[in-house]
Amino acid sequence: MTFTSRLAAVALASLLVTGTAFAQTAAPAAKTDAAAATEKNAKERSAESLECSKQADAKGLKGKERKKFRRECKKEAKAGSAAAAPAADKK
Repeated sequence: MTFTSRLAAVALASLLVTGTAFAQTAAPAAKTDAAAATEKNAKERSAESLECSKQADAKGLKGKERKKFRRECKKEAKAGSAAAAPAADKK
């Protein structure tokens, strides 16, 4: 056997052996992107965060202005809920 014949035989054998390693499996049924994103956001985001996002949407804020607004809004919401909690205990 010549060198090129041996090389061809080795190449063919390696293709047959590695072919099964790269076989695709059936993909699991995936949720739609929008449904998955909504579910993920609903789990991770607090009520204050969602409300601040709605307010930013209503004002049409985008980019850095939106981030700044949401940060301040959430800070105020947390301060407001902290102030409301002791007042509820006094009653």
